[in-house]
Amino acid sequence: MTRRLCEIFKSPRRDEMYLYVDRARGLTDVPEALLERFGKPVPVTVMMLSDDKSLARAKASDVLTAIETQGFYLQMPPAREAYMLDLYKAPTEARY
Repeated sequence: MTRRLCEIFKSPRRDEMYLYVDRARGLTDVPEALLERFGKPVPVTVMMLSDDKSLARAKASDVLTAIETQGFYLQMPPAREAYMLDLYKAPTEARY
């Protein structure tokens, strides 16, 4: 079983965008171009991540593999459903 102490950061620019890194290495392996788009990383938590850990939007094994091979894992925000976006575009008016 693979285990790694990970630190998780959230983006101040995009809701629900997270960056997972090895706690010992920090942000040193994250490309500068990505950090510019991500914004100044805001620490969220530190957790021991293992293959069998349950995550909400990613497989722990995929996160661990990405950290091992590229030094980080970027979790993008979930896709918005088109019909949900229409609700925000539609004007609201009171109907009595």
